[in-house]
Amino acid sequence: MTAAPSRRSLLAGGTAAAVATPLFSPSAAAAPSGQTVGRSGARPVTPGADVAATGDWRVLRGRKVGVVSNPTGVLRDARHVVDSMAAQRELRIVGVFGPEHGFRGSAQAGESEPEFEDPRTGLTVYDAYGADGAKMAALFRKAGVDTVVFDIQDVGVRFYTYIWTMYHAMVAAREIGAAFVVLDRPNPIGRRADGPLLTREFASGVGLKPIIQQHGMTVGELARYFNGELLPDEGDGGQVELEVVRVRGWSPRTTAHQTGLVWVPPSPNVPTPDTATAYAGTGYFEGTNLSEGRGTTLPFQFIGAPFLDHHYSDRLNALRLPGVRFREGYFVPTFSKHQGRTCAGVQLLVTDPVRYQAVPTAVAMLREAMRYDGFAWRKDADPERPYWIDKLSGSSRLREMLDAGHGLEEITDAWRSEVRHFERVRRQYLLYR
Repeated sequence: MTAAPSRRSLLAGGTAAAVATPLFSPSAAAAPSGQTVGRSGARPVTPGADVAATGDWRVLRGRKVGVVSNPTGVLRDARHVVDSMAAQRELRIVGVFGPEHGFRGSAQAGESEPEFEDPRTGLTVYDAYGADGAKMAALFRKAGVDTVVFDIQDVGVRFYTYIWTMYHAMVAAREIGAAFVVLDRPNPIGRRADGPLLTREFASGVGLKPIIQQHGMTVGELARYFNGELLPDEGDGGQVELEVVRVRGWSPRTTAHQTGLVWVPPSPNVPTPDTATAYAGTGYFEGTNLSEGRGTTLPFQFIGAPFLDHHYSDRLNALRLPGVRFREGYFVPTFSKHQGRTCAGVQLLVTDPVRYQAVPTAVAMLREAMRYDGFAWRKDADPERPYWIDKLSGSSRLREMLDAGHGLEEITDAWRSEVRHFERVRRQYLLYR
């Protein structure tokens, strides 16, 4: 998803826990009599959008609604929420706001769809990509919004830009006195919190505020966190009127594959839940001259470069990192880095999602890649913060420790206290136990 530095209840719906099903169980758990089951054998997971739609969208009636969404904002029957809302005569949808990649998803990384009239619904779709709170507020005023609805599938990582679109939309809603409603969805990579904390000096479109890299929260929980911890210090201060339509039947221990939900790629280079699992760490390779697998069928799972060789997989497997194996792999990207050239490297294979640690795994992969003479950090046009890896990791610390030759344990220990503090603070905002 990250590509260029310029990028910048019903609410009473319960949070019933899903039936616990062991990962990779050879047989699904039996459902109670009369209970419909999803593909995983667990009780159906019902996203917030479906909870609201089942109630005929009563939560939005009588309001002038602006919807921030993209192709992932679908119901269980694969209809888009905007299409469902627009078909309701009792609802007044005054505008749709598209983030990076656009509302209908026609744009690549670092791009968006210009303002247009949606041919299916006739609604005006505004280009909200890269918009800060002030610009977003202007778009909301132009459309006449009094309630903002956010429905986008996140992947659980700080440098995935949709959560910052949500943050700007919350700031904008507060500015114009609008309510903010989140139609919540599962975090596909679960509750694990890990990785370094963003420092304010390295704030950018791929990390706007000081949260840790793998935050382990749903967008609804993050909205609560933003409202309680960050919005009061933004601009004139204060909070937005926030409502979260909760997911039903989901536990943070449930993997994306176990939910029974259709996976709609949240961006062109996150085609599967397995991609999201890897991306939480291998997104770091966007900050190097190695290919992160863009232009292949396995983005963020294929990592390589023309100057690597088979020893790369051997060295990584010798580390015996938990929950992961590395297959020696060769690929030719059809676009992006090393386009048209044969790259040697690895295919990352998560063998146990519970034990797998995405961020430490990626750090180990970086350390081993740095053994090769061809390795280099990617730079951008920012004269004061030229290293893209610094923006992804949230500071210069990771790069400097790697350059200085520090070991994996030393590097990961550097952010342990940050993770513990974040976990303590986020606890009061969690909705799913």
